[in-house]
Amino acid sequence: MVGYDSVMRVTVVADDTNTIDAEIVDGHVLVTPEQLPIALGWTLKPEGLCRDAVCVPVRNRAALFHDDRLDLAAVTHALDRPSVVDTDAGLVAVGRGGEQRHEALQSLVAPDFELPDLDGAPHRLSEWRGRKRLLHAFASW
Repeated sequence: MVGYDSVMRVTVVADDTNTIDAEIVDGHVLVTPEQLPIALGWTLKPEGLCRDAVCVPVRNRAALFHDDRLDLAAVTHALDRPSVVDTDAGLVAVGRGGEQRHEALQSLVAPDFELPDLDGAPHRLSEWRGRKRLLHAFASW
């Protein structure tokens, strides 16, 4: 059995936002199969990764595991959903699936989101529907 670096609270931002206890090993966020539905809304079944009536077949189930835990990045990859893991911040951000990303690009409609202005007041993109706005994104990394 592999020695785990630490157990910590991790926030998973996907279709919903949930906080779980996860084990961190070499930069990977690991959860038990029982935690997967809480973390991502999917369940690992013999037929694959399932959510409600939809199942995504998994060719190599062993690739999802690190010892007896599921690697969240490997699971999101199997679901064709990009993810970013920041173990120092205790955060996993999961993007939309390939089909949803394609549809969004074709429709040229940005998803509604909320960001604070310079004074900290929150604003939703939908507040400015029909008016032009410039969004400036910056990242220090």
